[in-house]
Amino acid sequence: MRTTVGIIGAGPAGLLLARLLHRAGVGSVVLEGRDRAYVERRQRAGILEQGTADVLRTAGAGRRMDREGLRHDGIELRFDRRRHRVDFPALTGGRSVTVYAQTEVCKDLIALQLEEGGPLLFEAEALAVEGAEGGRPRVRFRRQGREDVLECDYVVGCDGFRGVSRAAFPAAVSRVFERTYPYAWLGVLADVAPSHDELVYARHDRGFALLSMRSPSVSRLYLQVPAGTEAGAWDDERIWDELERRLETDDGRRLERGPITQKSVTPMRSFVHEPMRHGRLFLAGDAAHIVPPTGAKGLNLAVGDVVTLARALVHERSTGSPDLLDAYSATCLRRVWQAERFSYDMTTLLHPAPDADDFEGRLQLARLERIATTRSAAADLAEAYTGFPLG
Repeated sequence: MRTTVGIIGAGPAGLLLARLLHRAGVGSVVLEGRDRAYVERRQRAGILEQGTADVLRTAGAGRRMDREGLRHDGIELRFDRRRHRVDFPALTGGRSVTVYAQTEVCKDLIALQLEEGGPLLFEAEALAVEGAEGGRPRVRFRRQGREDVLECDYVVGCDGFRGVSRAAFPAAVSRVFERTYPYAWLGVLADVAPSHDELVYARHDRGFALLSMRSPSVSRLYLQVPAGTEAGAWDDERIWDELERRLETDDGRRLERGPITQKSVTPMRSFVHEPMRHGRLFLAGDAAHIVPPTGAKGLNLAVGDVVTLARALVHERSTGSPDLLDAYSATCLRRVWQAERFSYDMTTLLHPAPDADDFEGRLQLARLERIATTRSAAADLAEAYTGFPLG
């Protein structure tokens, strides 16, 4: 099997890249190790930056997002039993975000790829990337019990943190920057209408809490818990009681309860692999970088990567110049590090560390107070949250 661009992974990065290339007349094949049902129910991010939503529309994948997604013009910060709203359009010149689950983005892109695009092979497990340094890289993969080879002009690893793509980078050229956190998020889906019409980020001495949503009738909620916590260690009543404590305010806002349908624990990590290119092998999304979820940046960073890469591949094809491909890693990493900075700032702003003392707690409150009372501080948060420039 042969194609121009071999894409490993059918998450949002790989699927969107295939879509962008298809619309530009560049051939690709997508290999995905899981089956379609797994990919379409995999719970991940739910916040789309302004730029991400615009890219999906331009790619012809925004119709259902615009119909079913929820436009949000701000977030609420809760601290010291008080509430403060950050108004995105007023602080950014009109930008907003859209609540639309990653599962739904993947469903939309899969449907388009199967209807209009190149091959999308599910249950095709990538085993290795070979020959990245030469002109004919290839991906060895297994499908239906047989090994096969996909020969390409370029290979793009969109196969996540534990995929095979990053392992193909020689140790001599790889640099890893990493930070792990001593806490995690216990996340739940609940069949109850959200208790607030925008996301609520709460800093509390007992730990962080987040009130989010997936739809007007389904709430997505998170609690800071110690790293290594098992989701089953928390029963439903305990989860609701703890959410209520951490989200409580002096004006008596109530948290609506409902049946919890899903529980999971998300570890907190910051990770960057440099460079994001080796020869004809490119990394995109979680294969190259991980952010803690506090800043809602993971999916959006992946979109930034593939928009940059698609532009570079099309430029090389139309002009013969490799300039944009040669600049891919540096271009992406500028945005990646700004997102890492913002995600780290949001995480340390809102999560009390297990060994934090009263001094650190007061500093968190002072930082939150500054956002609540200083336009420049609020604008910095709003500009980063709604999205750094793509490419």
